[in-house]
Parts: sequence; structure tokens; C-alpha cells
Amino acid sequence: MIELSILLALYTPWFWFGIAVICAVIEGMTLGLTTVWFSLSAVLMIFISMLHPPFYAQCILFALVALLLLFFTRPIALKFLHTKRVKTNADSLIGKKALVLQTITEFEKGQVKINGMVWTAASTGGADIPTGEECIIEKIEGVTLIVKKIE
Repeated sequence: MIELSILLALYTPWFWFGIAVICAVIEGMTLGLTTVWFSLSAVLMIFISMLHPPFYAQCILFALVALLLLFFTRPIALKFLHTKRVKTNADSLIGKKALVLQTITEFEKGQVKINGMVWTAASTGGADIPTGEECIIEKIEGVTLIVKKIE
């Protein structure tokens, strides 16, 4: 009869290979840059398991390496993989001044003109902005500019 320690020594690298594959498949399905670090840690454990340390030590080392990779390299990887978002024409309006063409009240939308285009606008905080005044564009909700009165 083969001893349990011999079986563990023979099959532990395959166990870690299975964990690496499972984590890689999960990462491929979610693309969250989370389980990839566990997959890399499991690949490392394939080689470490060939040195025949106790299985509990392998598990602790696996978790430690995976968590260190997750916390220290994931933010760096996210920074490089997620390219900067290019603003659309509408997004580029945020923070710019617009001229009020139709009075904006707390309960009614008005109209503003910016870059030669007329937009529907609502005010933040319910402030009234009369015709002829300038306002600052704070955000865009659908096709409505949300503006703030210039103090």
C-alpha cells in the first residue's frame, strides 16, 4: 500500500495545476483582475510543491503570495490596462460657461447656449437663473445640462 505522503508528493503539483486552471478560467469569465493573482500563485506552488514541503505550508504560502500580488500589483496593473477614457464632445462641456437663453427655475427647465448649440438645462439646488446670465455646466444627464449659477 502506498503511503499518503507519497501520494501527496506525486499529486500535489497536479492539484496546484488544477487550481491555476480554475482561477484562470474564472478570471477569463469575469475580467476583474482578481483571480489571476491566485492563478499565478498556484503556478508558483507547482514548483514549490516539488520540493515536498508540508501541504499546510503550501496552502499558507499560496494564500500569502496570492494576497500580496492582489494588494500590491493589481492597482499597478489596473493603471496600465485601463487606458484613459477619451471625453466625448458632450463630456468636454463640463466645467465650461454657458449663456442662459430661457430662464431656468426650480421647477422648469430652460435653455442655454454653448459653442453655438442650444441645450435644455436644469439648475442644481433649485436656483433660478434668469435669461442673459452665464452659468457653469456641472454635469450632463441624458440630453439635459445640469448647470450652476455663477455667484
